[in-house]
Amino acid sequence: MSHNLTDRSRDIFRQIVDEYLNTGEPVGSRTIARRLGITLSPASIRNIMQDLEELGLIASPHTSAGRIPTQSGLRLYVDGLMQIGNLTSDERKRIEAECNAANRTMHDVYDRASNTLSGLASCVAMVITPKINKPIRQIQFVPFDSGRAIVIMVMQDGVVENRVITIPPNTDRSALEQASNFLNHHLAGKTLMEMHEKLTHNIRQHETQLDRLTRDLVEQGLVVAVSVADGGNIFIRGQSNLLNDVKAMENLEQARGLLTRLEEERTLLNVMDAVSSGDGVQIFIGSENQFFDQSGWSTVISPYRHDNGQIVGAIGVIGPTRLNYARIVAMVDYTAQIMSRELTGAFSLEK
Repeated sequence: MSHNLTDRSRDIFRQIVDEYLNTGEPVGSRTIARRLGITLSPASIRNIMQDLEELGLIASPHTSAGRIPTQSGLRLYVDGLMQIGNLTSDERKRIEAECNAANRTMHDVYDRASNTLSGLASCVAMVITPKINKPIRQIQFVPFDSGRAIVIMVMQDGVVENRVITIPPNTDRSALEQASNFLNHHLAGKTLMEMHEKLTHNIRQHETQLDRLTRDLVEQGLVVAVSVADGGNIFIRGQSNLLNDVKAMENLEQARGLLTRLEEERTLLNVMDAVSSGDGVQIFIGSENQFFDQSGWSTVISPYRHDNGQIVGAIGVIGPTRLNYARIVAMVDYTAQIMSRELTGAFSLEK
């Protein structure tokens, strides 16, 4: 978007946006005059504000004499006028400490990363984890109750995935142990899909010496695991921040609807599509949002990568359009960098 703003118009526009993002309140000409510290009269400032309004960059809510930035205004601000904030040393150390994968599973890292980002940003935070296309270190079938068992899969990055499967009632524990031992002996180190393909081929070619019960367990367990675990997971923390911030809620039901959307698999897929088509931190304002079909919310999100450069997940925050974009962009960007580093380190330890 291109606007021919004079230096003075640009300064006043930036002040309006900065003040609005800081307070959430409409900004008047007298406030701008005080902040700029110049001799320009409130009347002259009002004239410039009128020009900005005609350009569609600011608007007057209801009968207020003040102005707030429009969605177009916020987009101009974040694209060309915003100065990215710097994290403090303590904030960097906190992010590094909470996302440290040493002596933790990656599940813990994802959980801590989303919690930390939510706390620092006072917004909803989400971490989208990689698809389960990583080698498996160990797999085990454990009796759960009559007719069901748990498939426990330990990935090479330390993430543990559990799946409940249906088995014939009163299945002998030794059959479950035989299925676990077979897989760990012959197929460990493969991804779920590789394991499933190899196993299916062997059984069809009668190259696998298993009794019928154990064979059924192996086949069913892997089919379920592959179909359920293939899409990645999403960690969401800080939902109460949406409900607690009354300035973010002209409509409580809209906020609740957003929280519901965050739990849907389609949201996960939409977010991954968005970050895969861009580079670095991306900002989606209001109706630009591809994820929720709702205006009034902004998303700041960044991919994180494996050491080969492949995007494997995403991390970001969601909140009202009145976000402190400069500060949150810095937080999301740094957390994504640390996540990339820790993910690479976790894989390296297993190689």
